[in-house]
Amino acid sequence: MLNRVGHPVRRAKLRHYLMCPPTYFDVAYSINPWMDPSGHVDHALAVRQWLGLVEAYRSTGHRVDLLAPLAGLPDMVFAANGATVVDGRTLPARFANPEREAEAAVHTAWHQRNGILFGGGDVQPATAVNEAEGDFAVLSRKILAGSGFRTTPQAHHELARLTGREVISLELSDPRLFHLDLALAVLDDERDHIAYYPDAFSQQSRQILGELFPDALIASELDAYAFGLNTVSDGLHVFITAGARQLREGLAAAGYWPISVDLSELIKGGGSVKCCTQELRPVPRFGAPGATPTLVAGGLFSDDPSRHATGASS
Repeated sequence: MLNRVGHPVRRAKLRHYLMCPPTYFDVAYSINPWMDPSGHVDHALAVRQWLGLVEAYRSTGHRVDLLAPLAGLPDMVFAANGATVVDGRTLPARFANPEREAEAAVHTAWHQRNGILFGGGDVQPATAVNEAEGDFAVLSRKILAGSGFRTTPQAHHELARLTGREVISLELSDPRLFHLDLALAVLDDERDHIAYYPDAFSQQSRQILGELFPDALIASELDAYAFGLNTVSDGLHVFITAGARQLREGLAAAGYWPISVDLSELIKGGGSVKCCTQELRPVPRFGAPGATPTLVAGGLFSDDPSRHATGASS
């Protein structure tokens, strides 16, 4: 179906997120171009901003579970980097930098204890370096995977074996956009609609993206460097950093409902909305990826797969 301005009708799908409070957040070292240990971090403000994101998710119907933070691991707030969950199967991270190595075991233990919450429990230890949803973007039946700075191409094969899905490798080329989730955002994981910043990718990867996603929203350098692509979308609501004004306008014009979130303190650590949010994708209930409750007209939730949006662009 199309809306009155010719865009597909956007539908929100209920999500299940894992997040970690920024109890010990700080910029105590530098492992990316955004981190400046000599700068000041307003810890109380970081906590308030993070709580605002949690409330935004919960107020739109989504479930948020919490991972207990540990002293000495200031980047645990960036929970998206800890594990990737697809159809109830979990690939924990294996971090590229020693400063974050200990986080992987915490995520692994959580998923081993709590996988039953999303019908999972299949946790495969990682052998190749991967930084989870920092470099893995899950679509309806495929997964986009970044490499070049953190996650290795070998990890792409590892995720493909675990999930049984096609994994499409993309090479990142901008050191300031060192993770895929800084350069590309999944807006609708049923129709495979994305937004991305072309100059963050190698020429070959730009060609792949252009061929697979001709209807993608193209972000500007300004929006990308404002962490505008480090967003989370439920198919209708797009939770986006307050600084990405032009991209917010493009999202609204495409039929989405942008919700601005100020995470300026956490951005000092090199992450924003998506970095704080690990999605727990359950075992499909109807034998196909994405068959989970959907928000339809009138605010009702339906488990009937015939009510879901269908059709992917790739």
